[in-house]
Amino acid sequence: MTLEEVRGQDTVPESTARMQGAGKALHELLLSAHGQGCLTAGVYESAKVLNVDPDNVTFCVLAAGEEDEGDIALQIHFTLIQAFCCENDIDIVRVGDVQRLAAIVGAGEEAGAPGDLHCILISNPNEDAWKDPALEKLSLFCEESRSVNDWVPSITLPE
Repeated sequence: MTLEEVRGQDTVPESTARMQGAGKALHELLLSAHGQGCLTAGVYESAKVLNVDPDNVTFCVLAAGEEDEGDIALQIHFTLIQAFCCENDIDIVRVGDVQRLAAIVGAGEEAGAPGDLHCILISNPNEDAWKDPALEKLSLFCEESRSVNDWVPSITLPE
């Protein structure tokens, strides 16, 4: 066995467990932030928040399903949001299941219609730093991903 083969065997279970842990942490973070009123949903709403108060934003989730891959305007918005988040040291991840995201954050509960969940920002609820174990796990996940040049890692949410 070569060194590459040994490394390849070790990283598959590790990366699967790491991805599942990140998905679970994101699920917990979204529920916690939603309960505290710290979520901003929508591409345009998120852009406004990032423009006005980027220091208060702690995490960004970009979500796009297969049906959104051909939406050029959405992809341009994603590129701009990603650049802004990287410039302001805001951790950012991608999620491929908008419906699952909607089920977690309860999009459109009040209005009866699903809202724009292509971009979700999580902000600090107050001036003090928000200490959430799930946020810390996700920050570590993002840092580890950046160390292998994966600047916007994809996360799969648990069922």
